[in-house]
Amino acid sequence: MRSLKTITIEEAVAKLVVEANIYLPQDVKNALNNAFEQEESEAGKEVLRQLIENYKLAEKAKLSLCQDTGLAVFFVELGQDLKIEGNLIEAINRGVSKGYEEGFLRKSACDPFTRKNTGDNTPALIHIELVSGDKLKLNFMAKGGGSENMSRATMLTPAQGFSGIKEFVLKRVAEAGPNPCPPIIVGIGIGGTFDYAPILAKKALFRSLDDVNPDSDLAEKEQELLEAINDLGIGPMGLGGKTTCLGVKIEKHPCHIASLPVAVNIQCHSARHKEVIL
Repeated sequence: MRSLKTITIEEAVAKLVVEANIYLPQDVKNALNNAFEQEESEAGKEVLRQLIENYKLAEKAKLSLCQDTGLAVFFVELGQDLKIEGNLIEAINRGVSKGYEEGFLRKSACDPFTRKNTGDNTPALIHIELVSGDKLKLNFMAKGGGSENMSRATMLTPAQGFSGIKEFVLKRVAEAGPNPCPPIIVGIGIGGTFDYAPILAKKALFRSLDDVNPDSDLAEKEQELLEAINDLGIGPMGLGGKTTCLGVKIEKHPCHIASLPVAVNIQCHSARHKEVIL
């Protein structure tokens, strides 16, 4: 059985959170550049030009892409043949604390009632899945408050089906308007239970904008929703245009015969996520 020291995890996480906040993923860069070429609204095109300039300046100056460096969200795949020499959760949180401090990233974690800041952006939100093998895969996302605030979950009836899901998604995006800093990415979780659908929606946001859902039916639904969202005309930063959304990603799970849980997790244009395998 392979062993992994927690100091290795801590150092990897510290590096991960800093780099994710500075370097926008290539798929998002490509999507912004393509949107700039296709956008017809002058105001929308100018916003996209500024967003492109922003990610270039962030890379050059080694500064965060946005002042909201988010809560630290992790989806962890832990190989069942890997032994962690210590506490995995504590190692991840130490890495988050170190990365946010040394990277001069804003700490946004606070008590929900007193609003007192925890001081180091911990504890992180950590979802762990046991998988085969002897590797540790850490998927990190810096999830900003503006887009997270626009996310919603609901319990539809089975009879409402996809038409009900589509209506819920479009209404949520329309009500969100400019608040989540569009162009947005929409993660949708369908099925499971009331608590599991939002996790699926969050997980969907880790998928590359370039990928095509291996489920052909879901792939068609993602495209249909993407086109419908962009037809809303909200546009970049809500100033109007055809680029409201860069991508729609759906994850599903079997649910109870009497239920249809649905969650929408909205991500802003600064879709900061990165992974490392140890």
